[in-house]
Amino acid sequence: MKLLVCGGAGFIGSNFVRRSLARHDDWEVVCFDALTYAGNLDNLKDVEGGARYTFVRGDIRDREAVDRAATGVDAIVNFAAETHVDRSIAEPEAFLTTDILGTHTLLELVRERGIARMVQVSTDEVYGSADEGSFCESDRLRPTSPYSASKAGGDLQVLAYHATYGLPVTITRGSNTYGPHQYPEKLIPLFVTNALEGGTLPLYGDGLNVRDWLHVDDHCDGIEAALLHGRAGEVYNIGGGNERTNREITSIIIDELGLTEAVIERVADRPGHDRRYSIECSKALAQLGWSPAVDFESGLRDTIRWYKENAWWWEKIKHHSADFADWRRRWYEERS
Repeated sequence: MKLLVCGGAGFIGSNFVRRSLARHDDWEVVCFDALTYAGNLDNLKDVEGGARYTFVRGDIRDREAVDRAATGVDAIVNFAAETHVDRSIAEPEAFLTTDILGTHTLLELVRERGIARMVQVSTDEVYGSADEGSFCESDRLRPTSPYSASKAGGDLQVLAYHATYGLPVTITRGSNTYGPHQYPEKLIPLFVTNALEGGTLPLYGDGLNVRDWLHVDDHCDGIEAALLHGRAGEVYNIGGGNERTNREITSIIIDELGLTEAVIERVADRPGHDRRYSIECSKALAQLGWSPAVDFESGLRDTIRWYKENAWWWEKIKHHSADFADWRRRWYEERS
């Protein structure tokens, strides 16, 4: 199979590219990425130069660029998206154009080329906050941030193209994902790298917002299962079954690094901060044979150690990226 992985230089995408090449000797992977601030070719150093790997720089909103990259492909997996909720609150336009119009570009390509399969990688955030219970795939979408609304818009385009044109498209909705190579604006890598540098851990509000945490290896396995075994027109929740408050995550980081709670800095909560995300994943087990395998605390502690042992990777971003410095100043200093 020849696979076009859009957004393949980002966090989850790069992990998926590496796992696909390692597991399938007969797969060829074309990594297509615009290399915006979170796209990083350092994520793919260990596959560079491989005979079955090609990198193409381009934007999924650019139909001509996508056309060229997609020559001869059998399937598309779309990770390409703006994904950071905080940034979507400050700068929503890029989320709308990439997550909705970019998805539309890929759907038109699938329709016109007759590509055999497309997997749209989405998020549990499209369901909104769950006061109790867990969301299943048929529940109404109630996004509350520009990010989650843009992802919901992309999902609805995917489902509409299946209903209208019969496209062989599948959606996965993953829960909060953690692991190596995650851009250090997200909670876990931000807190770990701040702590390693002797800084503070900026905890929103009371720290009791709940997320379901999923290791990136488990997430990639779920996406591959949807690619190989998912039914066209279906949505699959891919969750870790590890609901933890942000405060609990912070405590594990502090413990693993041998620090005290004095490093916690209480900061103003972000606008519209959903209280709890929770998804029900029995459909993925029944139809795809997928369930998460990584023990949460072991996976988190391994992740913390990865950042500790790979400072070369994140120091480039935190100390030599104008975008990161500008974002940290605007969001954590000027906003406060």
